[in-house]
Amino acid sequence: MKGTPITEQLYDYIVGNFAQEDELLRRLPAEAEARGAPLIHISPEQGRFLQVLMKAAGTKRALEIGSLFGYSAIWLARALPEDGKLLALEKHPLHAQLTRENVARAGLSRKVDVREGNALELLAALDPREPFDFVFIDADKPGYVAYLEHALRLTRPGGIIVGDNASAAGNVWKADAAPDDEHIQAIHAFNQRMATDPRLLSILVPISDGMCVGVVLP
Repeated sequence: MKGTPITEQLYDYIVGNFAQEDELLRRLPAEAEARGAPLIHISPEQGRFLQVLMKAAGTKRALEIGSLFGYSAIWLARALPEDGKLLALEKHPLHAQLTRENVARAGLSRKVDVREGNALELLAALDPREPFDFVFIDADKPGYVAYLEHALRLTRPGGIIVGDNASAAGNVWKADAAPDDEHIQAIHAFNQRMATDPRLLSILVPISDGMCVGVVLP
């Protein structure tokens, strides 16, 4: 194995020193689950990682495709400057409502615009003349390649695009052995597109379930 294995002790060290949740973030998952939302949100160290990327890109306009109950939206919005904006797209009515409520509880409503509906339709209506600096894709996996194409159309040169769950629970490198698994095949196709598209400089980062990160080239 190359590199340092992520033991429980190392994980606790990383989160404890770099990605501590506040009381609101700690409460959100259990509250959301009680209202019927699945617990498939990002982890704290992923939230901090996204914030680091956003700051590195000088992000003022961010886009999130798939907001679930707003946990990741809070991490993203907290990394924005005072005049920054996050557009969060969410198809599920309950999840969109939870995101609005939780963003408001975090005092971030002025920075976050939650739009409910089919992401592909919402993305098609966005104007590339108002580009984003940062895009986070964390929605239905079969849609990832299509979401990426829209992200490339809507992100400025030097901006960053991130796709979550890029390791498909540790199965993406076994894609040839799972030809009928739609989830694995969709993530594999997304990773391959990120790796080979001439408009991107990308890498898969083994954080949590994997995040594929790409910088849009000039």
